[in-house]
Amino acid sequence: MADFPFDAVLFDCDGVLVDSEPITNRVLTDMLGELGWHLSVEETMRIFVGKAVRDEAALIEARTGVAITTDWLMQFRERRNAALDLELVAIPGAPDAVRALHAALNGRIAVASGADRIKVEMQLVKAGIFDCFEGRIFSGHEMPRSKPFPDVYLAAAAALDVDPRRCAVIEDTVTGATAGVAAGATVFGYCPLELGHSSATALHGAGAAHVFRDMGALPALLAGWRAQTH
Repeated sequence: MADFPFDAVLFDCDGVLVDSEPITNRVLTDMLGELGWHLSVEETMRIFVGKAVRDEAALIEARTGVAITTDWLMQFRERRNAALDLELVAIPGAPDAVRALHAALNGRIAVASGADRIKVEMQLVKAGIFDCFEGRIFSGHEMPRSKPFPDVYLAAAAALDVDPRRCAVIEDTVTGATAGVAAGATVFGYCPLELGHSSATALHGAGAAHVFRDMGALPALLAGWRAQTH
């Protein structure tokens, strides 16, 4: 599509392509409880969604008095991945939106996630869209800095050989939106009614150019964006 207003679309993964946050945070809630920090899943999500657990080790240690070791983080990932493998589903409308944009942009789409690569790749396989992103998956764990810094989005744009200012970024948290804005991209905030996504007000506050609720409407939203810009 020569008149498509973006050269590439860069997706977050958790909460944007797959409905992973309730599952991940249930496992995290259980493991924090084992350390003595008793939270509801909703409370855990408010604290941790959009953040890498390893980056919150100091907070966990402060609340529990227990040092968060590499072994503990590995156990968390193993338990999390086992639960995701059993229960994970795609965000409604996401697979069709991904395939439509993959076709419209001749494959110039990527995933830029704050999560570790093993988790991201496993989730894309479960959602049935790994083939759309193979070779274009970027993890904040492999960057000098993870979100809210722009490194993972800048790496994805560079790999696609596009100017980040010509990219649309699809995010659902303030942390991710901040990273996309810092990269110079136009950020679209996905904000359904379910818990685990930042509010529309918060996403706008982080610099999202537009907030939407239906992932199935994304291809048309992006294709028509030029009419809303100056």
